[in-house]
Amino acid sequence: MSLKSEHDIIQVKSFVLGQWHEVGTDARDIRSAITGQVIAHAGSAGLDFAAMRDYAVTQGGPALRKMSFHDRARMLKAMALFLTEHKQTLYELSFDTGATQKDHLIDIDGGIGTLLVFASKGRREMPNSTVYVDGELEQLSRSGSFVGQHVCTSLQGVAVHINAFNFPVWGMLEKLAPTLLAGVPAIVKPATSTSYVAEACVRLLIESQLLPSGALQLISGGTGDLLNHLTGQDVLSFTGSQATGTQLRSHPNLLSQATRVVVEQDSLNSTVLGPDVETNSVEFELFVDEVVGEMTTKAGQKCTAIRRIMVPESRVEATIAALSTRLGKTVVGDPRLDSTDMGALVSAAQRKDVVAGLEKLAGETETVFGDVSPVRIQGPELCTDAFMNPVLNYCADPDKAIHVHELEPFGPVATLMGYRCVSHAIEMTNRSQGSLVASVITQDNEVARQMVIEGGAYHGRLYFNNRDSMQESTGHGSPLPHLVHGGPGRAGGGEEMGGVRGVMHYMQRTGVQGSPELLVGITQRWVPGATKVEEVEHPFTQAFHSLNLGQTLKTRSRTITLSDIEQFANFTGDTFYAHMDHEAALRNPFFPGRVAHGYLLLSFAAGLFVEPNEGPVLANTGLDKLRFLTPVEPGDSIAVQLTVKEKTPRNDQYGEVRWHVCILNQSEKMVAEYELLTMNSY
Repeated sequence: MSLKSEHDIIQVKSFVLGQWHEVGTDARDIRSAITGQVIAHAGSAGLDFAAMRDYAVTQGGPALRKMSFHDRARMLKAMALFLTEHKQTLYELSFDTGATQKDHLIDIDGGIGTLLVFASKGRREMPNSTVYVDGELEQLSRSGSFVGQHVCTSLQGVAVHINAFNFPVWGMLEKLAPTLLAGVPAIVKPATSTSYVAEACVRLLIESQLLPSGALQLISGGTGDLLNHLTGQDVLSFTGSQATGTQLRSHPNLLSQATRVVVEQDSLNSTVLGPDVETNSVEFELFVDEVVGEMTTKAGQKCTAIRRIMVPESRVEATIAALSTRLGKTVVGDPRLDSTDMGALVSAAQRKDVVAGLEKLAGETETVFGDVSPVRIQGPELCTDAFMNPVLNYCADPDKAIHVHELEPFGPVATLMGYRCVSHAIEMTNRSQGSLVASVITQDNEVARQMVIEGGAYHGRLYFNNRDSMQESTGHGSPLPHLVHGGPGRAGGGEEMGGVRGVMHYMQRTGVQGSPELLVGITQRWVPGATKVEEVEHPFTQAFHSLNLGQTLKTRSRTITLSDIEQFANFTGDTFYAHMDHEAALRNPFFPGRVAHGYLLLSFAAGLFVEPNEGPVLANTGLDKLRFLTPVEPGDSIAVQLTVKEKTPRNDQYGEVRWHVCILNQSEKMVAEYELLTMNSY
């Protein structure tokens, strides 16, 4: 890397009201973590923050809400693919944050992967609609003419995302993905020290022309008076320090407007070596790998990094020795080199903060590996001010310690301590008063269960690993978009991601009451009690787009004989006594005597409603919510009502049809009920 001239300095602009705005008069210098040079300027003075919110609400929101969940999901996928094509640009910029190429894979590739997961979940788990149906129908009257249903619709405000410095891409995209999928526009404010990477990512997204106007705006600098303009339709999502999180929560306007606030803040995460793990085992090596990885990845600047290490008292010396050996092999240096294991902290100021934290811990711990002396880095243009070696501390008396359980040096630092029993280990993990993640390396099911029961309330995520899962596990410190990321108490009390759960943070849940017919119109999902339209033409002969909600086929009836039951039993091997032994069946409180198999009824039902000829139905992909309600005796007859309940397009060739199936006996009493899924061509 050559020395930058004044002309090379990046002007980190804001994207506001559909235009790029020059750096304001409050511009701050941003220095490279690895050279110490000024590489960028950022400032937001002069921006009209009230106009920004108005633009998002009047332009971005309506455009997004016109799109279905599936449309938004396709947009997320296209965004991810576009960023994938241009991620090398982001890699090159990210080196100046002190991150290595391996760190880029977590931040940049991880952010892109999060977009793809939410895109997939949007298509698979959400309807091709703008109304999300939450839970089951509630019958509110005896006859079923008055029913209730929870639904979720997009908030009509804006999401303000205030992100931390350590993951300028992933930290932005993991908030942005569920927000856009919910149909809500976003105003993104990255941490200034790494804002040049976030700005480059936003610039790519704007250049892709995939987002509606107003769906995404960027503040490169301070937020000014933006929070004064937020309302109850808006969401503020923050990642950062506990002090700032507390300040935001107590903002007078956010309190008066009851604005939703999602916070992810300081977290003293722990790892526990199970008492069953011997020092010569695969699990012990796994434990050492996890700890070293968490201490050195992103130079320990991860909200999920391991800060406290709990091991049985009898394993303390062996664990210190093993960790020291591994940490001693860690190459700290220029993050642009493949040979480097750990790069720099984000800035010299951040390194000073970490050193200050270590000084506070010194009264309760002793350093058993590493120190805070300057690190000598090869390369004439490199500056050593932001580099430091990993530091491992040992706390001999964790019960009396205070700072160890309260202070988080945000760098390559961890403290090891011994525990007497599993309950003691859990007690110490809980003393953080809330963490994003605690991990346990064990093969003992009872240890894992005890950890969940006694410690689950204090941790947003519990990560268990051993030889059975280690080859495919994603690691202690990797939040996944499928599961919630957040934690109680000290960790902020918020939740992000978690699949569709994360989308719900940007939607309003509303209890809707009315007639079944109205509920069908609202949810685009047929419900029992709503109108059925019986067709002479078999619905299996009609293409996907020709089918209508409530369209129903009523089949002929078929009598179930004793011979049918016995033949089915002999053919399948299901000779359960209720089907084969009349006296034994009579002694069963659920049966009047010998009865038909439930799966016989399903098979005969299929024979009654299936159209055998080639047609639009391509495949039966399964059934849901099967219930057997009334026994069927020999001599009873059954018929089927098959009703179109829901339609979901899957691609350009076919869609999924969800059918409500009722099996009725000769008295019109329901024998069984389930939902059938088929794929139908257009």
